[in-house]
Amino acid sequence: MAHRGIFVTGTDTGVGKTIVAATLARLLRMNGVSVGVMKPVTSGCREEDGQLISDDALLLCQAAGVPFTEDSAPYRLREAIAPADAARIDGVRIDFAVIKASFDRLAAAYDYVIVEGAGGLMVPLSGGLLVADLACQLALPLLVVARPGLGTINHTVLTCFSAQQMGLRVAGVIVNGMPERPGLAEKGAPHQIGSLCSASVLGVWPQRSEIDEMEVVDELAVWLDGQAETSVVLRELGV
Repeated sequence: MAHRGIFVTGTDTGVGKTIVAATLARLLRMNGVSVGVMKPVTSGCREEDGQLISDDALLLCQAAGVPFTEDSAPYRLREAIAPADAARIDGVRIDFAVIKASFDRLAAAYDYVIVEGAGGLMVPLSGGLLVADLACQLALPLLVVARPGLGTINHTVLTCFSAQQMGLRVAGVIVNGMPERPGLAEKGAPHQIGSLCSASVLGVWPQRSEIDEMEVVDELAVWLDGQAETSVVLRELGV
């Protein structure tokens, strides 16, 4: 049976997947939906009291208003490199069965589950298995996060095309970080992406300058909650 949830991926690293995933978790919580959150694999974790900490997973849990558990971040790796290489250095084997078991427990406990991937779809996780293979294993549709600048049309179309070739459904695209005064490339990107990707652009989110990530999440969630089209977006995400 398919679970209610979404797999958040990006066209690249650093496009704002965690902020988007956390904001959606906060928005759902504001609207009375219990939401589980998960960052299955985190590279570049910091160490605290001998434990590796996934700041991304902590932000997701804080936004969703749920306690952090091992199921929220089953694989935490030291080096900020491709997960397959980071896992090899740490002497860890990333097992999709372990991730699936964590996901199933979250899906049983919450109405909806948001899973944030690592980098983009073609990032290697274990052997020849990619982030896209994990999304297939979890049987979740994709939400693609894209940046607004030059080159994003190519990156976003490639991401959506690859996903569809692998049998993944793309629920939509969010263009994240639109500057207050966009240039010609930023202005034109959302329309071109919507025309070429066979997937709807579900939002163009503004660039935020706040340093505190939770503050950004709170402000974006309030902003989204006031948008008339947000109910349509949530429907497209299966909420």
